[in-house]
Amino acid sequence: MLETIRNAFKTKEIRNKLLFVFMGLIVVRIGCNIPIPGVNTNVIQEFLNNNQALGFLDVMTGGSFTRMSIFALNITPYITSSIIIQLLTIAIPKLEEMQKDGEDGRKKLNEYTRYLSIVLAIIEGVAIIIGFRNQNFFTEAGYTPLIVAVVALTAGSAFLMWLGEQITEKGIGNGISVILLINIVARIPSDLIALYNQFVGGAGNITNAVLAAAIILAIIIAMFVFIVWLQDAERKIPVQYAKKMQGRKMFGGQSSHIPLKVNTAGVIPVIFASSMLQLPVVIAGFAGLQPASGDGASLVQKLIKICDQSKWCNISSWGEFKYTLGLLVYIGLVIFFAYFYTSVTFNPLEIANNMKKQGGFIPGIRPGKPTTDYLTNVLNSIIFIGAVAMVVVCVLPIIFAGVFGASVSFTGTSLIIIVGVVIETLKQLESQLLVRNYKGFLGE
Repeated sequence: MLETIRNAFKTKEIRNKLLFVFMGLIVVRIGCNIPIPGVNTNVIQEFLNNNQALGFLDVMTGGSFTRMSIFALNITPYITSSIIIQLLTIAIPKLEEMQKDGEDGRKKLNEYTRYLSIVLAIIEGVAIIIGFRNQNFFTEAGYTPLIVAVVALTAGSAFLMWLGEQITEKGIGNGISVILLINIVARIPSDLIALYNQFVGGAGNITNAVLAAAIILAIIIAMFVFIVWLQDAERKIPVQYAKKMQGRKMFGGQSSHIPLKVNTAGVIPVIFASSMLQLPVVIAGFAGLQPASGDGASLVQKLIKICDQSKWCNISSWGEFKYTLGLLVYIGLVIFFAYFYTSVTFNPLEIANNMKKQGGFIPGIRPGKPTTDYLTNVLNSIIFIGAVAMVVVCVLPIIFAGVFGASVSFTGTSLIIIVGVVIETLKQLESQLLVRNYKGFLGE
């Protein structure tokens, strides 16, 4: 990896692209610290500190949500709209045709994604501002501060969307993913300091401090190694193409394979599952309704506490531990969305038909329906393995936080995003080096 980066900086064109990405990320971090006019950020920070369930919003925005900066919405509207458009391509035939029309169709879908992003940014901005207004977070009365805040949030999200596309076009890697990466990474140093102060600094003696540091370091390294394996693991389905006689020459007969990634759906199932469980908590937080238990708590407050990830795996008492039921719901949702999203994005019937048209077949499997059934069975097995692996990655930090009271913002989802974006960016970097040098540097 270091060798790849070193060789990249030796090439002027690639070096300029990397510098463009670096300057773009500086702009992102500066914008994350510019507050919205007319907002009392101290009161907002105090409110969010008392509502830990809203902390996941701060992770994806790199701390800008806590500061209520102009980038408080960040790129979440764009990510949401991209997922919605991708799902709609299956339900709406016209969008499906656009997706198959090549470059022109993809440009049109990207245009729809941008428009939907702006709409979602306005809706989310209005909802957030109304929620904060009820908590008296504005320094001035009237509707003008509200309008200014909504415009600032929408403009900030639109600017980041534009900047992400510029990074994709003029830099290295997917711009939206790179912005999301820097937002998550920006929170890690403070989390590591918090872990050090809690478990190492407060260990009492040197032996316990060293043991605590070793355990924390081992868990982090093991999770990163496991995620790297999960991102790269794949099942290769062998494909053989029949030989064809054209004129006096024989063509075809080569062997190939269909790569099926173990983590077929990526991080999408985790995002869907987390969003579904956290949405009621976010709405309740803005409405001033806190999760609670006991005889005096209402049914709604108990349901909110079940959905509150910060309340899971608390072993201090059975009364609190029973709310870990939400974790079981979370696991079930991750597995369900893994199957659902893969079924939307991967069509075994279409692949089997394309193989048949090109004279390809899987050794030992007849073309047509047997091939479709075989691919479906293999895919279902891979999806389950990948979903279980995703659950392990996402649940371990939750258990660690619940049992030991570790207060960290990065989760398994964050780690998967970090590893996935870094690997994908390095692959793109190496591919550009291959074009210019006819060989890669990762293996040297």
